[in-house]
Amino acid sequence: MLKVCHLTSVHYRYDTRVFFKECTSLANNGFSVSLIVADGKKNEQKNGISIFDVGASNGRLDRMRNVTSRVFKKAVELDAEIYHLHDPELIPIGLKLKKLGKKVIFDAHEDLPNQILSKHYISPLIRKPLSTIVRILESQTCSRLDAVVAATPFIRDKFIKINKNTVDINNYPKLQEFNNLPTDDKREGQVCYIGGIADVRGIVEIVQAMELTNNKSSLKVAGSFIDKSLEPKVKAMTGWEKTDYLGFVGREEIKETLSESIVGLVTLHPTLSYIDSLPVKMFEYMSAGIPVIASDFPLWRSIIDAAQCGICVDPLEPQEIADAIDYLVDNPDIATNMGENGRIAVMEKYNWAIEEKKLFKLYDDLLGSKV
Repeated sequence: MLKVCHLTSVHYRYDTRVFFKECTSLANNGFSVSLIVADGKKNEQKNGISIFDVGASNGRLDRMRNVTSRVFKKAVELDAEIYHLHDPELIPIGLKLKKLGKKVIFDAHEDLPNQILSKHYISPLIRKPLSTIVRILESQTCSRLDAVVAATPFIRDKFIKINKNTVDINNYPKLQEFNNLPTDDKREGQVCYIGGIADVRGIVEIVQAMELTNNKSSLKVAGSFIDKSLEPKVKAMTGWEKTDYLGFVGREEIKETLSESIVGLVTLHPTLSYIDSLPVKMFEYMSAGIPVIASDFPLWRSIIDAAQCGICVDPLEPQEIADAIDYLVDNPDIATNMGENGRIAVMEKYNWAIEEKKLFKLYDDLLGSKV
């Protein structure tokens, strides 16, 4: 049985893309799959995957200096044929593994140089030069790896200039996860936002919009505040009185929230890292059969207009968000039709069953044998 190893020093061990999609698909397809994590929650076996914990870090600097070395040590010990990296800070490990004769893939979840430009914890004075440095290092190192997996076509087009063996494996939902949610659990006027909570992800405008909606509307939020200093500010807003905050929840609670809601919100700000992204939550809303209210970015509008599955708004205008919420809450038949259109689009095009075939082909090509 061919041995593959996925590595992360940052992501949650049950990360949807890393664990539930890529690792689980490979395990189900006959690979012996290991996942190295750094969360302090010990080793375990789940979904046919061996999870190895190298211990949690004590902050970003400790993670960069010490955790990566522990990840490398465990990776060498596991002696796999393919190593699949999920964090940019692990690329130096990948180069070391290459010297040991291993096949190495880098999974580019995001456009890191662009993302740095909007990181709240990085001083505005150094964001641009740091972004430039990271872009240069990314180009010099990823060109030496065996392959790059990109989470969107936009990221693929960037990396294919660096490494010709680049393929986009989009983070679309698994059909079986949201396709059979009950349709009779909808709560009148309930809309939802699911995902990390940050200023650039639109939480302030969403809560402001709740102040402007009619009395039938309510908001359910599932996710953690990325910027902890933002939490008291948002909770002090008037619109928070119409908000049910769940905090971080697992996949079952997410399914329950989607089954209860009539609309899903994904109104991210127009930053460089978001405009050309493919937010997984948008497609999960579609898969669950609920319409989306999304930022009016050209790429997102092209998807939503083609599928007729939602409304695009200016994410910086709370009144537009409120008007879209009221329209869908007040017109449940239209909302239902949009939701069904989104579900059909996911079944036909935007689903993991299609994307995992690209993953299998990439591994097959790297190994030079049939999977």
